Amino acid sequence: MARIRFRCDPAPKRLVSLLHKARGLIGLTMKTRLCVIGSGPAGHTAAIYAARAELKPILFEGWMANDVGPGGQYTTAPPIENFPGFPDGILGRELIDRCRNQALRFGTQIFTETVTKVDFSASPFKVFTDLRTVIADAVVVATGALVKRLSFPGSGDGPKGFWKRGMSACAVCDGAAPIFRNKPLAVIGGGDSAMEEAIYLTKYGSKVYIIHRRDTFKASKIMQNRALSSPNIEVLWNSVVVEAYGEGERGVLGGLKVENVVSGEVSDLKVSGLFIAIGREPATKFLGGQLELDSDGYVVTKPGSTHTSVQGVFAAGEVQDKKYRQGITAAGTGCMAALDAEHYLQEIGSQEGKSD
Repeated sequence: MARIRFRCDPAPKRLVSLLHKARGLIGLTMKTRLCVIGSGPAGHTAAIYAARAELKPILFEGWMANDVGPGGQYTTAPPIENFPGFPDGILGRELIDRCRNQALRFGTQIFTETVTKVDFSASPFKVFTDLRTVIADAVVVATGALVKRLSFPGSGDGPKGFWKRGMSACAVCDGAAPIFRNKPLAVIGGGDSAMEEAIYLTKYGSKVYIIHRRDTFKASKIMQNRALSSPNIEVLWNSVVVEAYGEGERGVLGGLKVENVVSGEVSDLKVSGLFIAIGREPATKFLGGQLELDSDGYVVTKPGSTHTSVQGVFAAGEVQDKKYRQGITAAGTGCMAALDAEHYLQEIGSQEGKSD
């Protein structure tokens, strides 16, 4: 008899919870030497290295955590062309699936559940989801960061939106795509990230507009000077995007309606790409303030390592990296976190028999 597979969405979450409860799964307690929280390149890389070291890790990949499916933002990314080993590019979803399968192959237990809270007050640590509690000798936090997005007609990722079809939040990731080459492009923002994005895009676009709602930038002076001195960058001061529209029947971004907040005048700006650079929000709320965070909410790690303010808890990927923010650097810190955790477990004498 063929097995029928149903694809779940966030709506029946309570039904799933009830089914688990009926099966006696809610309240289940498990023990492990290492628990990994997060399922992007950092989390899966940490799990792969930990599993190969026979730490038998447990990984929580999330269940629509922060409205993003298991695998994080990579699952919605366009073809990725700068990840080594894929000369023809690879879809983000496929890359994450490959990482997941590799982690499973070496013995990682993966649960499609969202971590709701943690207890790092004493070792062993406790990690909680709606269904179970995991007691772990060490924890790797790899929950990433969320792109701050703006809401206006055409900004969504549905059939009437242009997200990932001309709109992006990462110039380094997407700026070299053919649809942006030798075309006019726009960046929204006024901080250092916006200046960096605009300067980077001048290598590909015919012209780059910086759209900023105020008449001054908050970026550092050196970054402002670099952007303002570029002959290919033009600033639209006191301006906001009120609508994005398409180009013919191609289904890609064709232009923007831009409003001057002082005069109220709305003008038409023909661009083939819009990059939103208004910041990111690290996914750290579930930590409940138990780890040291910087002023922007990113986990603070000790220089040259993934050690956090709590001994035995490590952080990898964009949850602790607001500078590079690339899949390949996230994977690198995932490797570092697994190695740091393995050394820590050896130091405290954690034995294999402690895992369930």
